[in-house]
Amino acid sequence: MPPAGAGAPGSRSSLAPVRLEFAQKAFIVSGGRLLLVRKAASDPFHPGRWEVPGGRLEVAGDLDLDDHIRREVWEEVGIKIEPGPPFHLWQWFMPDRTAPSPGGRIRVVAAARRCRPLTLDAGLENQDSGDHLDDCAWVPLEEIGAYDLIPSLRPVMRAFLLPPR
Repeated sequence: MPPAGAGAPGSRSSLAPVRLEFAQKAFIVSGGRLLLVRKAASDPFHPGRWEVPGGRLEVAGDLDLDDHIRREVWEEVGIKIEPGPPFHLWQWFMPDRTAPSPGGRIRVVAAARRCRPLTLDAGLENQDSGDHLDDCAWVPLEEIGAYDLIPSLRPVMRAFLLPPR
């Protein structure tokens, strides 16, 4: 039997640290329109691109996953929702600017959820500076393809727009 490290690219201690985080994204539809948010020019990763409301779990603050997605949507667009089931899981990597050593990364594992709006007056008044949003819009489903989406969201959007089986 080969040693445990056989075939490995090198010592695990030589790899940059990766921190795991969890996020949820809310796909909120009303009257054939999906609520999208646009990243501001100040966004460090995707300035000017569109996505759906949501964000990363606050481990110490969010009571459960439904509480988490409700909080994120309220903070970003100021509406209340009824969380629905997840329909897609995916991941992305981003630089970890808080890592003690250079080269650290964050691996974000995310769940996309279908959510029902309980209120409809979306606005950006509740967001904090870290959200980096400058617009929100209820977009007709047939027009979503014209929006410049964050790249990692594109396959999720395709899954969302597929007819139910």
